[in-house]
Parts: sequence; C-alpha cells; structure tokens
Amino acid sequence: MFMTYEWSLITDSADELSEMIIQSEQAKQYQEAYSTVYNNKDLANQIHDFARLKERYEEVQRFGKYHPDYQKVMKQIRIDKRKLDLNEHIAALRLAENELQDLIDQVSFIIGRSVSEAVKIPSSNPFFASDSSCGGSCGTGGGCSCSA
Repeated sequence: MFMTYEWSLITDSADELSEMIIQSEQAKQYQEAYSTVYNNKDLANQIHDFARLKERYEEVQRFGKYHPDYQKVMKQIRIDKRKLDLNEHIAALRLAENELQDLIDQVSFIIGRSVSEAVKIPSSNPFFASDSSCGGSCGTGGGCSCSA
C-alpha cells in the first residue's frame, strides 16, 4: 500500500513539474516558433520536400558515388539545406528548440544529482556531463569508463 501511495506522490510531482516546463517561457517560445514555421504552407512544404530528399539521400549513400543520381542528390541536398538553414523562422525554431532542451537538461541534472552523484545523466549539453557520466555517447563500448 505504501508503495502505491509513494508512486502516486511521485507521479503527481512529475505532472506538476512537466506542467511548469510547459508553462515556461522557453516552451512558449518554442510553441510560437513551431506554429510560425508549420502554419506557413510554403515553408511546411519545403520542410516536407527536404524530408523526402533526405530519404533519397540515404538511399544514394548506400551505393555512394556509384549510384547514378549521386552527384545530383548530393548537390540538391546541400542547396536545400542551406536554403532552410538561412530561413529566419527556421533559425528561430532551432534556437527555441535548443533553449527548451537546455531547460530540460538542467531539470534532469538537478533531479539526477538529488538522487546521487553517481547517476548518469544524458544531456545534449556537455556542461552537464560529469566525471561519472559518459556524456551520453556510449558508442565506444565502455571506452568512456561507463559500464556500457
């Protein structure tokens, strides 16, 4: 019975914390930037077209320079990516995404450290990586001193 009550308190606190994050300035800026980008039909179509081109790019990458459309796809993906990167609305969306991610990373860090210094905390921000954490990159098979 105690465990159920304890879990109930934890989930209530988690709900409260998530609501605070949703109400944060970072989340509001993200929602506004997202809405600006995806309510613009032209821009949404460009993003959709770029996603399809990325699928084509992945197909071409499997065969490399031997694929008949290799040069065409490689050139087009660079052109389209640059066009999207230079769009002020997309740049604002990326900035808002990064700021919201930083907030979530900070909250995760605080929660993890309140449990134990040894808790590994995945983070997109190297500032929050600690000596006890592998920094979220365990592709080395444990070469980072973690137990992967």
